[in-house]
Amino acid sequence: MAELARITGISRQSLSLYANDENIPSYENVKKIARCLEFPEEYFFTEDKCTTITTNTYFRSQAAAKRKDQNSSKKKLEYTAKMYEVLLNYVNFPAINLSLPIGIYSDIDDIMRAKPEEALEKIEKLTASLRNAWGIGNGPIDDMQFLLESNGIVVVGLKNIDNSIDAFSQKVHVKNGESVYIVALAIGEKPRERLRFDMAHELGHIMLHDWDDSNEDLSKDEFNAVERQANMFASAFLLPRETFGKMVRPYATNIEFYRTLKRKWGVSIQAMMYRARQLNIITANQFQYMMRQISQRGWRTCEPGDVPGTINSTIFQGAIDMLINGGYLTAKEIVDDFYDAGICLQSKDMEDLMGLKSGTLNIGPKILTLKPRIEGK
Repeated sequence: MAELARITGISRQSLSLYANDENIPSYENVKKIARCLEFPEEYFFTEDKCTTITTNTYFRSQAAAKRKDQNSSKKKLEYTAKMYEVLLNYVNFPAINLSLPIGIYSDIDDIMRAKPEEALEKIEKLTASLRNAWGIGNGPIDDMQFLLESNGIVVVGLKNIDNSIDAFSQKVHVKNGESVYIVALAIGEKPRERLRFDMAHELGHIMLHDWDDSNEDLSKDEFNAVERQANMFASAFLLPRETFGKMVRPYATNIEFYRTLKRKWGVSIQAMMYRARQLNIITANQFQYMMRQISQRGWRTCEPGDVPGTINSTIFQGAIDMLINGGYLTAKEIVDDFYDAGICLQSKDMEDLMGLKSGTLNIGPKILTLKPRIEGK
């Protein structure tokens, strides 16, 4: 607020009144604010015509992230959902394919009462059933993002979010009573194995937990219990008990062996060690000793084979490429449609929120065209 006041020349008191709907800024001040924040002026005047309703949001690092950063990230994902709703007018996105029971633990009391051994057994059965329903067998998952997207779960990667936010997910009701789950990943220096685990973790929230009640007021113990269950789900889903257990058992205490397994399963060494302990393949003492070795080797924060991960082209990129390359709509017409729905953002911000390649929504005029091909030349 102080920085905005300094740059725009508008008093901090006036900005506070504007932000709290206690005063209306002059048009000149709106232009100053829009220019400083790099928002189109229309953003401050346009009515939101989308019907999206956002329910609960699950943050992986709720304890560390500040409330304002959480609110900022939630707002970004709401705009992603609004653009999804607009594109539904033109594109058949994959239908949600979650035929198994969702929300096994319907409220926080259920979560807090669940005994770890019983919860793990229930989660093991759920992940096995989900793998079977999705027809992916019991081996490594080559492309977690594609798996989620092909079963109706939207995945986006956000670059400009606070470092304390790992990943988060929202359930959004769009038009005609349809619902969509959106998983947002923080893209940066995080290894690809971590991104894969983040996606599986958010899938765990989708399958295990309630989405209609807010979890913002959970105590630290309640939040940790929710996160533990999602982690248990991610481990069981990515590393099936039968196949992973059989493979790791002969050399379960050999840390070097986990480097080989990491390449095969696409899961971090530490997560696989945790899974081996979870399955009682190694003892608590063995696990603690192995973790001390991990620390001594400096692998806690950077394991062998770690490279910064990213995500593939999103379903938004595929949808917009189909519309533009197929001659249905131009980039300008797509942006105009977003504006008509009340989504008044810079094209670069729209691209970021949908995980698009830079320039996808470039609406500048084309001054070059191709000459007709002449036969024989």
